[in-house]
Amino acid sequence: MQIVRESMALHEALKRLRADGERLALVPTMGALHDGHLALVAEARRRADKVLATIFVNPTQFNDPADLRRYPRTEAEDIARLERAECDLVWLPSVGNIYPDGFATTVSVRGITERWEGEHRPGHFDGVATVVAKLLLAAMPDIAIFGEKDWQQLAVIRRMSLDLGLPVEIVGHETVREADGLAMSSRNALLSSAERAQAPRLHSALTLASSRIGGGENVDAALDAARNAIAAAGFGRIDYFAYVDGETLEPLSERSAGGRLVAAAFLGKIRLIDNVRVD
Repeated sequence: MQIVRESMALHEALKRLRADGERLALVPTMGALHDGHLALVAEARRRADKVLATIFVNPTQFNDPADLRRYPRTEAEDIARLERAECDLVWLPSVGNIYPDGFATTVSVRGITERWEGEHRPGHFDGVATVVAKLLLAAMPDIAIFGEKDWQQLAVIRRMSLDLGLPVEIVGHETVREADGLAMSSRNALLSSAERAQAPRLHSALTLASSRIGGGENVDAALDAARNAIAAAGFGRIDYFAYVDGETLEPLSERSAGGRLVAAAFLGKIRLIDNVRVD
């Protein structure tokens, strides 16, 4: 496995990697890797000949400086995990490499970013769209793999890629979960032992609401019951718990094909997000 940190080194490494026309898959990450990330690498290996993973904690998608400071950084462990997963190339750019002096361009996706995460994290999706566009343009992969846990983020990236005409297939991979249902996330490591025991209740509430809505119950009643359940489980502020169109992220008032439940809530200082499909 080759490790590069500068853009010029990346370009040279990619030339050698694809010298015989191999199909390339990109797996962008912010590090602090877990089995969910490794599942993305495994899917990339299944779909392509070569796999490039990136590790970059993108400062422009953090609207809270404290959240950026406490984001886990485990570079040595991450590199070891990627090597065991048989990744071919790892790119670890610096902030200055991604955003050089005088950087003045932002990619902004309207509409789909205005609710949910976009409402509670101003500027977040501009940061996501900008950095993902830069990663895709630098690597020019055939496909890029993203986890479905950040469902709205995946929808934004698909919209951005389509609108800019990027010749990359954007692939979503099903959320990887712990045995108790908690969605794997780098932020889980920041939970206390008591909070970790409470955390799966978010997924439980989503699953129950999905069953109720899928079974034809009133949407508002199902959502109210779910919000009450996670509040009773010890969660603090609930930023949103909503039933939405899976593509546009617009709220739905009745059962609809492609509907999805999305949620974000705090346990102590840690903000957890999750989503489930409604069949």
